Amino acid sequence: MGNISRTAPGPPSDPAAGPPPGRPADASTDPVLNRARAGDDEAFDYLVAPLRRELHAHCYRMLGSTHDADDALQDALLRAWRGLARFEGRSSLRSWLYAVATRVCLDTVAARGRRALPVDLGPASDNPVLGVAPLGRVAWLGPYPDGELTDGPAHPGARYEQREAVELAFVAALQHLPGNQRAALLLFEVLGFSAAEIATMMNTSTTSVNSALARARRLVAERVGPSSQQHTLRKIGDARLRQIVDGYASALENADADALVALLTEDVTWSMPPLPAWYAGIRTVTDFAVRVPLTGCGTWRHLPTHANGQPAVASYLDADGSGTHRAWSIDVLTLRGDRVASITSFLDPGVFRRFGLPASLP
Repeated sequence: MGNISRTAPGPPSDPAAGPPPGRPADASTDPVLNRARAGDDEAFDYLVAPLRRELHAHCYRMLGSTHDADDALQDALLRAWRGLARFEGRSSLRSWLYAVATRVCLDTVAARGRRALPVDLGPASDNPVLGVAPLGRVAWLGPYPDGELTDGPAHPGARYEQREAVELAFVAALQHLPGNQRAALLLFEVLGFSAAEIATMMNTSTTSVNSALARARRLVAERVGPSSQQHTLRKIGDARLRQIVDGYASALENADADALVALLTEDVTWSMPPLPAWYAGIRTVTDFAVRVPLTGCGTWRHLPTHANGQPAVASYLDADGSGTHRAWSIDVLTLRGDRVASITSFLDPGVFRRFGLPASLP
């Protein structure tokens, strides 16, 4: 079986012999495909390498977790390798691999259910909740590193751009859809496949796909605001964005509540998965910030980063005065205009390596 890590391999010995990876191929005459079908690891890796990142992003959108996406992509490529003899070249290799990956993700959704954010579990807390333990029984939505996204051109028919399609609000909304609706919406709106192509991928009818699309669009429209984060970021510009990110980090490091409040909308929310409590409104969020991160934790250091197509801050905490600030959370900022409307602090030091971030700072 070929190497199915996300590191792209070199080309096979004769890369010019056959169509570029992902394009329709005649299964009987394409030499690279025929070598892969005959068990050539190098040929198989060459065919799928250009598609790995976009397939991984698709699995993340379906499953809401980079860890689950890793497993799903691994399983999908294993199934593709084993089933390559059944690929007849009637569609592009890209379409066929998306069909395989989607079926793997649908199996995972059926087995594990959806991933959640604290807002999905109940109403906001009126006062800071201190000493609460992480809620381990919940499968939590996780952040996605922007560095793993492909910046290639949108495919014909796609309505969402790649970064827009991993924004937190969109991925969180997808988790409320049944698996078939989730898959239909992503394949149609994000990836540009036709309803007929999706019906073939999902072994159903075009009528069923169109019905799933209609229901999925209604729910997503209810949960996602009219303006995407990509539109907001383009509108405010890079200079103002840097001010917001730097201001957020500086306010926490200097325990400056006034500076933090100046960055927030009146209806701001703050959540910290896997902690179940979350806070809404400037008064409650300020009370929480003053009592917990600004004065009740220790000292902070920060590095700017990006997650889910949005500005983010990697937070490092020195809780014991040792002088070492250890990885604590990835704080994803959702903006409205030039203010922060939502802070989602993913308390998972394990994801820092995935973001290319150090485990600690002085």
